[in-house]
Amino acid sequence: MLEAYYTKDVIEAGCDEAGRGCLAGPVFAAAVILPPDFKSELLNDSKQLSEKNRYALRPLIEQEAIAWGIGVVTAPEIDAINILKASFLAMHRAIEQLKVQPQALLIDGNRFTPYKEIPFTCMVKGDGRFLSIAAASILAKTYRDDYMLQLAEEYPSYGWQQNKGYPTRAHREAISKHGITPYHRKTFTLLPSQLTLDF
Repeated sequence: MLEAYYTKDVIEAGCDEAGRGCLAGPVFAAAVILPPDFKSELLNDSKQLSEKNRYALRPLIEQEAIAWGIGVVTAPEIDAINILKASFLAMHRAIEQLKVQPQALLIDGNRFTPYKEIPFTCMVKGDGRFLSIAAASILAKTYRDDYMLQLAEEYPSYGWQQNKGYPTRAHREAISKHGITPYHRKTFTLLPSQLTLDF
């Protein structure tokens, strides 16, 4: 069972991102404030859950949460500032969407750039330790997957409905064959080093 909070009697928002390692599409982040008595046997790190369970949990999280928000940073923005800064910016944008101001932030990972004056704690594998981070991981993942499914309709050749923009063999083969889209991250290694792309 995941822990309900890191610090008792403090309004904590858990934050996590999805899509950091992708070759295409935005990075999404979510911030979630759960009530201290929130319970769910199913809730876990999104990577440990089936797609069906992630989508089953999303409405529960959205209904039960004190507040939640989604932040998005596009591929061109990622190329402009790098993926690490983009991940932090996506989290900042998610926190901005919260209708309740958190008193503390729980960040999945080992680094973060401060948001305003709100104290934060970084948690390696925090999505497997705290309910609020796990909830954020589920929202970030499902909202990003939904977005990539929309892009797959616009660009059907890249298999995004399956790979969601991650660097699968089929995705790289499609890049080699068809070139890149406006949604590809040009600063990423899109193809193995022996193959080159003209932008």
